[in-house]
Amino acid sequence: MNQKALTEMRWRRLNGRQLELPIADAVRETLIREQAAGHRLKVCIGTDSQVRGKVTEFATVIVFLREKKGGFMFIANYKSVQKMTIRERMILEVGRSVEIAYALCNLLDEHKVELEVHADINTDPAFESNTALKEAMGYILGMGFVFKAKPEAFASSACADKVC
Repeated sequence: MNQKALTEMRWRRLNGRQLELPIADAVRETLIREQAAGHRLKVCIGTDSQVRGKVTEFATVIVFLREKKGGFMFIANYKSVQKMTIRERMILEVGRSVEIAYALCNLLDEHKVELEVHADINTDPAFESNTALKEAMGYILGMGFVFKAKPEAFASSACADKVC
């Protein structure tokens, strides 16, 4: 996904309301508003996918956590008809999350907000998704981001999973 495709993604809130601003502007506005309200924030980004017939449905989320005061998220959904292995799908999920994280990291640094990238990949070798664990971890850490996998990867395995 290139920068143009990133800006063209349709983002919404959990209640379905579309974000009117480009995602970077919406995040900037959110950080300013939340910090002005006295909230200390952390942002977690994750992607999940579900295969339904010949279509793979993806959801990427940007989760804003307010220290000890809950949180909320922005959501982007998209579909692919490309046939892929589970390993390819896991790496594509991680790639989408990293692209969003990369697009927002300078903004988050500017506002002193922690960032984590969550991968919907199981650390238990008994699960199929584990085939992509080392690659995903290397990619995320290599880009300089904090990496979380299941069971700690709630942005991808819980939040994105629910809106996919």
